[in-house]
Amino acid sequence: MKTDADKKEKQSDVCETFCYDENTVNRIRPKIDKMDGVEQIFKALADATRLKIAYALTLERELCVCDIANIIGATKATASHHLRLLRNMGLAKHRKEGKLVFYSLEDEHVHQLVTIATVHAKEGVDSGGK
Repeated sequence: MKTDADKKEKQSDVCETFCYDENTVNRIRPKIDKMDGVEQIFKALADATRLKIAYALTLERELCVCDIANIIGATKATASHHLRLLRNMGLAKHRKEGKLVFYSLEDEHVHQLVTIATVHAKEGVDSGGK
C-alpha cells in the first residue's frame, strides 16, 4: 500500500509541465547513437558470476580456468561457459599453455570499468546507499 509520502516522493521526481531545451536536445540527440552496442558490455557484467570473474581478473592479471572455477565455487564447465561469453563480448582474452587455458581481461578499459564499479558500490554501502 502506498502512503501519501510515497505518492509525494514519486510526484516530486517528475516535471510538472512538459518543456525542453531545443538546442540541448538537438545537440545531444545525434550523439546518442554512439551508445549502440555498449549495453552489451553492461549486460555481460550484470551477471554476478561473470562480474566475480572479471573482478578476480583485476586482482590477478591472468588466471587458469581451474583457478577461476575454484575462486567462484563452480565447475570448470560453468567457469568456461562464463569465460567464453566474456571473451566473445571482447571483455576477456585467453591463451593456451599445454593443457591449461589462462584468461585475462582484454585491456585496461575493462579493468577500469570493473574497478570503478567496485569503488562506486563500496561508496554506496559506506554512505548508507545515498
